[in-house]
Amino acid sequence: MPEFMAIGLFICLCLTLMAGYPVAFTLGGLSLLFAGAGVLLGVFDPSFFGALPSRLFGTMNNATLLAVPLFVFMGVMLEKSRVAEDLLESMSRLFGGLRGGLAFSVCLVGALLAASTGIVGATVVTLGLLALPTMLKRGYDPALATGTLAATGTLGQIIPPSIVLVLLGDVLSNAYQQAQLRMGIFSPKTVTVGDLFMGSLLPGLLLVVLYLAYLALVAWRQPGKLPAMSKQERGELHMGKLFAALLPPLLLILTVLGSILWGIATPTEAAAVGAVGATLLAIAKRQLTFRRLREVTTATTDISAMVFMILIGASIFSLVFRGFGGEDMIHGLFNQLPGGVFTATLLVMLVIFLLGFILDFIEITFVVVPIVGPVLLMMGLDPIWLGVMIALNLQTSFLTPPFGFALFYLRGVTPPSVPTSAIYRGVLPFIAIQLLMLIIVAIWPGLVTWLPGLL
Repeated sequence: MPEFMAIGLFICLCLTLMAGYPVAFTLGGLSLLFAGAGVLLGVFDPSFFGALPSRLFGTMNNATLLAVPLFVFMGVMLEKSRVAEDLLESMSRLFGGLRGGLAFSVCLVGALLAASTGIVGATVVTLGLLALPTMLKRGYDPALATGTLAATGTLGQIIPPSIVLVLLGDVLSNAYQQAQLRMGIFSPKTVTVGDLFMGSLLPGLLLVVLYLAYLALVAWRQPGKLPAMSKQERGELHMGKLFAALLPPLLLILTVLGSILWGIATPTEAAAVGAVGATLLAIAKRQLTFRRLREVTTATTDISAMVFMILIGASIFSLVFRGFGGEDMIHGLFNQLPGGVFTATLLVMLVIFLLGFILDFIEITFVVVPIVGPVLLMMGLDPIWLGVMIALNLQTSFLTPPFGFALFYLRGVTPPSVPTSAIYRGVLPFIAIQLLMLIIVAIWPGLVTWLPGLL
């Protein structure tokens, strides 16, 4: 009976979220309703709620999660300070003479924005507004142009500093500790956000290389889809202007990531440096006004409040789910699967991929990962590898029609002359590339674990 309550809780949660109810209050409210029904039926022990105050206090007192509002502030400030516009203009002049040069520029600028902002929606919308009109005007195939923009915009999921990796780092750290306690292992070793940043760096860069290789192949085989720009169209290239556009964001990225990778600063401290650096960059570009500062702080407050409210609701959900014996049920199910840890991992990845159609990455990170994470880690999976695989998986689901969130973001800034079917066709090759990347990381986990082990 308790297991049926756990299954019913999860199903009802997915249905209510699909219906459009607020995530944070749905998580907490629905869990409390099921817990109350469980107490009346005698299948839920109310003493479980004794752990709730310490959980909530620990969540709000978590220094790692303080990196979330700081990285959000950094990303929104860079978005408002014309960094993307200057980068795209300079890159277009550098590569525009090549077939596909504008697409290469979009891909490289998207990778730099991913390493600067870590916010998928902002990157997709910014690139769509800046690059899509130019690409269509220059005769680019609409499907290929929109596919490149959508795929490039999702690089913020996997290239650090990523908000997804910050949240996954905290959740997987708790899951790793739970797995160790259940196995009777008492070790000070844990999983940090810095570990995930280091583990995702090589797969993220390799994914950018695969994108560029695909665009180069299309430019070679089907040059009409990616025409070159004339010298008059791209204008004269000034190396000083190129360095002025490229150097400040690169220095900011190297400062933030380098301080984390070399152990000089924690992710939270590096995020604070990034927030200050983004503000100084906006001042240097004369883009910082009181109105813009108010817009940045308002957006940061909105996003951060949403994340923490969802986290509080998810804490209540996971406590009630565990009280119904849901975690033990999943552990028993995974152990009975033929193929052991391989089949269990494949099943979890498939479920996360499908849930990515209807749920945002925050809900999946806070709801699904705490349920399956401890079980998979008890089966011997490396937590850093698991975190990077989940991030890559979520990035793929963000692109997959018909419900991929990146497609919705891009559709909002795409001219009516470009049909939605063209966007769907355009992202299919990039989905194949990302699935290939998942297979590569699954076959060669050293791509993820080598750099954290080295540093």
